[in-house]
Amino acid sequence: MKSWPYRQRWLLVLFALLILVTVALTGTLMMPWPALKIPQSVRPSILILDRNGQRLYEIATSDSRQTPLAFEQIPDACWQATIAIEDKRFFLHPGFDPLAIARAAWQNARSGYVVSGASTLTQQLARNTLMSADERYDQSYWRKLREAWLAWRIERQYSKEDILALYLNQVYFGNFATGLEAAAYAYYGKSSRDLDLAECSLLVGLVQNPTLHNPLLDLESAKARQGTVLQQMADHGYITATEADLASRERLQFAAGDDDIEAAHFVSFTERQLGLLLGNERLQQGGLQVITTLDLNWQRQAERIVRRQIRLLAEEEDTPAGRRLENAALLALDPSSGAILSMVGSPDYFDATISGAVNGAVALRQPGSAMKPITYAVALDPTQTLPPLTAASVIADVRTSFLTAEGEPYAPQNYDLRWHGPVSVRTALASSYNMPAVKTLENIGVPALIEQARKQGITSFRADTRYGLALTLGGGEVSLLQLTGAYAAFANGGFRIEPHAILRLEDEAGHVLFDAETSAYQQRRPRVLDERVAHLITDILGDDDARAPSFGRDSVLRLARPAAVKTGTTGDWRDNWTVGYTPDLVAGVWVGNADNAPMIGVSGVSGAGPIWHDFMEMAHREQPVRAFSQPQGLVRTTICVDSGYLPTEWCTRRRSELFIAGTEPIQFDDVYQPFAIDRCADTLAGPQTSSQCLEHRVYRVYRLYPPELQSWAAANGVGQPPGTVSQPAHVAARPSTTNEPVLHLISPDPNNTYTLSPDLPPDLQTIRLAARPAGDWQPETVQFFVDGLLSGTTHVQPHEIWWQLAAGLHQIQAIGADAAGARIKSEIRWITVREG
Repeated sequence: MKSWPYRQRWLLVLFALLILVTVALTGTLMMPWPALKIPQSVRPSILILDRNGQRLYEIATSDSRQTPLAFEQIPDACWQATIAIEDKRFFLHPGFDPLAIARAAWQNARSGYVVSGASTLTQQLARNTLMSADERYDQSYWRKLREAWLAWRIERQYSKEDILALYLNQVYFGNFATGLEAAAYAYYGKSSRDLDLAECSLLVGLVQNPTLHNPLLDLESAKARQGTVLQQMADHGYITATEADLASRERLQFAAGDDDIEAAHFVSFTERQLGLLLGNERLQQGGLQVITTLDLNWQRQAERIVRRQIRLLAEEEDTPAGRRLENAALLALDPSSGAILSMVGSPDYFDATISGAVNGAVALRQPGSAMKPITYAVALDPTQTLPPLTAASVIADVRTSFLTAEGEPYAPQNYDLRWHGPVSVRTALASSYNMPAVKTLENIGVPALIEQARKQGITSFRADTRYGLALTLGGGEVSLLQLTGAYAAFANGGFRIEPHAILRLEDEAGHVLFDAETSAYQQRRPRVLDERVAHLITDILGDDDARAPSFGRDSVLRLARPAAVKTGTTGDWRDNWTVGYTPDLVAGVWVGNADNAPMIGVSGVSGAGPIWHDFMEMAHREQPVRAFSQPQGLVRTTICVDSGYLPTEWCTRRRSELFIAGTEPIQFDDVYQPFAIDRCADTLAGPQTSSQCLEHRVYRVYRLYPPELQSWAAANGVGQPPGTVSQPAHVAARPSTTNEPVLHLISPDPNNTYTLSPDLPPDLQTIRLAARPAGDWQPETVQFFVDGLLSGTTHVQPHEIWWQLAAGLHQIQAIGADAAGARIKSEIRWITVREG
């Protein structure tokens, strides 16, 4: 139970306020009080500098955007929104709200601490203009009492309309904008007199927390707050529900009206970090010099590179509508500290037609394949995955279906719509093959990927969303800032960094208020990745030979120095990315459209890739070439490419591979196998082969793959021993050119992998087994066999049954029989069913 003295204090304050109410309402206290003068907001300037002392922006005391507005100049929607969300009884109370005070006092007395405030617009005006900074931050009851007293006096001296105008001229809207007129220019690039309902409601919603709701940095949060404002306006009769709905769905165009600014998106981002460091009220007071992490020379070059690439893509004439591309963002970080060295949020901050003021570097987008390195990092880590993958591990890149949590099949495709058979982890990651990445994620589990991403700084995956295997292909949203920061952990040997914009912060007197070098920024560098795993990922992403199958050699992804890089493209062409690094710099690029419209044929290597390449070459122009330092605990071993094992004398494809010590292979290759051949019958030699037909000293070497790869091998001309391979399992049914009966197994797909779900009843976890005769032949019955055992029989078309999944590797075949007694066998298909 809360202490009675605490409640006594609240009751005392409530009693004093009731006396004040009585005075205000009865007018018994008629002595003449000195006139109050509400001062116009005149604050010391805020100077924003780059790391070398070059000016980025200055909010001066004489800023013309802060011109005070008369009430008649304020759009109705703006003052109505302010009353609806901030002070519903504004026109009824005498400067303080007795009902609100009573409610707050009761709630606070019951809880034992402050859980509710009761400040009216007039009280806020009194606090911000008539109190010193020290008194403003005082949380005592007597300060609240004096605030109410000053508000009452303001109401006796000014009209309600004048008070509203004074409030909207003084309040802080974020983005260095104090007052409604300054806010209109800061966010929309126009005067407040031109604001409509949607624009007013969003601006007024910022007042509660400008740092949190800044639409240029977090549009989702700003729109949610706008919705609350519109709902309150509708509830209090200022607008209709239909008007509120239309305003909430209006697409706002953000642009700034002040072109006397360098690196505008970065300056806006810096303001958010200042708000988090100092609080919005201290920031509003001004009198600050901010030395930022930005390199203005790099920034100007980055902006030119972005604009040039967008222009080149837009001018291409190989499609009727061009590339339908308007936007791009670039972010560069120091991987050792997290200092932001360059931030381009769009090609043109001042172009409202592309929502240029919206910062694409912090907007959430799907990253495509740029998530794959984090997936493989978990799989390669012997402390997280047993047994771990190695860079030499072979994964079957063949068509495979997976069962989703909803029981639906999921069969991802590769970007080039081809299957590449047995591929190493090195080639799969460097060439960005989708199927191996999905199989790897199935092996490690989606929660493991989400956790590793969180450790490396990606915090945007929502707890209320159930992500599937598509997460490794970009099925969750991230920001360029988070993704580039996550890659910094690969560049710096496994440490998490905190991207930050401020190096040092000083007040007017030169006192240091913040210094990044001695702050928690540099203290919060936990190890989030084994340094050996980080180096393996780096070694793979920097391997030009390994990515050649997808990107060719010497593409835009290759720099004139050691560098690791990964692209990403979403399947619907809405987003493409390139993120890469050297030991000294990590940079990420996003290309797309602010309104999420799809581009036409722009991939990570053709859209974001050239921007990344040109920026990285520019930034390193005067830097010495540095190779990535290999940590202790890695060893090199020669392996057979097709198996990832130690080569035998028969293996013809070998290479040197890097391993974490203890994970290098100890078994020998089993893919390349020699066979003695019966020359007379052109078959494998056997006991019956005569000595004249046996090749005694010459063996033929064949590549023998496991069942899931045999169909791919046959279809791609990989020679097999005579008589050992039947019709490829994946060949589609086609019209018979003869009267020979043919039966094709059309379901399941060859080499499918299914995972049993613990959340579904077993009898609901079934798959379709289906067969189809070719040509004119029609069987009377079709029997389906699983592992040689009869599972079902059909007598009419469509010939299909449903088989309940069971864990294991299974052989599927159908046998048809006609009226004449002929029995025709289909091809054999293999599937794998895993425990969930």
